[in-house]
Amino acid sequence: MARRSANPTPAPYPGAGRRLQPSDLDESAFSRFLREQVYAPEKLPGNISVLTGVGLFLGGIVAVRAWGDLLIPA
Repeated sequence: MARRSANPTPAPYPGAGRRLQPSDLDESAFSRFLREQVYAPEKLPGNISVLTGVGLFLGGIVAVRAWGDLLIPA
């Protein structure tokens, strides 16, 4: 059976093997979350998908509240 990676044991969390840079030491948890999860290029397709879903959901609520009386047969 072929080995899949150089590290045979998986990391317990995504940033486990990453060394801290000097700029990371004074970074808040919220800033780190934004940098690693929101602005990261590899997470962009998923973030756009979530944003599209939330936008359609909120747009549907606004449309039904504005024109909901047209949905009821007269």
